[in-house]
Amino acid sequence: MIGSHLSIAGGLVNALLEAEKLKLDTVQVFTKNQRQWRVKPLEDDAVEDWMRELARLGWEDRTVSHDSYLINLASPDDELWKKSTAMMQEELERCDRLSIPYLVSHPGAHTGSGADAGLTRIAKAYKKIFRKTRGSGVVLCLENTAGGGSTLGRTFDELADLAERIHNEAGADADDRVGFCIDTCHALAGGYDIRTEDQANAVLEELDQICGLDRVRVLHLNDSKGDFDSRRDRHEHIGKGRVGMGAFSAIMNHPDLTEVPKIMETPKGETPKGTPLDTLNLRRLRKVLRGSPAPSVARRRRARVAT
Repeated sequence: MIGSHLSIAGGLVNALLEAEKLKLDTVQVFTKNQRQWRVKPLEDDAVEDWMRELARLGWEDRTVSHDSYLINLASPDDELWKKSTAMMQEELERCDRLSIPYLVSHPGAHTGSGADAGLTRIAKAYKKIFRKTRGSGVVLCLENTAGGGSTLGRTFDELADLAERIHNEAGADADDRVGFCIDTCHALAGGYDIRTEDQANAVLEELDQICGLDRVRVLHLNDSKGDFDSRRDRHEHIGKGRVGMGAFSAIMNHPDLTEVPKIMETPKGETPKGTPLDTLNLRRLRKVLRGSPAPSVARRRRARVAT
């Protein structure tokens, strides 16, 4: 299931139409201008257009949204924390209205207060957000980061710690509402060596042990301009950076990740001949597929229960 982050210029529904044109299986969008605090309410016509095309494509269970880059729930600044908390609540509510099941979010940056204080602030924010959005079907997907500056969430341990803190703070309001998004560029730049297929499989095993692959709800498939452990968040086209095609092969063929939306956040544009760059990246990812992978242990277990 491969998609791309696509523009909503001219209307939200245009991202769905462009995804279909590109022969993608899903899409990731911002549901609003992600660089402005001021939020324009969703218009009824825009929602109706989106929902109509979503149903036609049969994508009700697979679309993804990414939250605003302005949000920093780890901030020690009370005013920014309150604005970020309110904005994150708005992000969740917009996803609910658009039947977008997954909302990806960078954890935040502690900006000098320290990792423990930053993680505590994030957990307290979600306690408030989840309480005010009870009944929501949207899964918050905490994304790993490259680890630059004071950003949190570089390691799997820190992501798992944050998820546990959120559950401890929010209690039942957080049940089934917290998952993970793993970005390949961020993983490599953040110190996880995925430059060969064997190395990538070892990292996936580590991820499973710490976070649980069943809780990975979204994948961001991006190559990296930055080197291993560089802490540089610089995305590159698939196969043109430092990650290595082995990592993409490991992910694309892993039985526990078959049904997880895989989103490309690679540079946009066209070749001189007019071929969309998303099409080239899509071809490279599909080229490493080795046919239908064997069902995972978890999916085989679910199948037996169903019968």
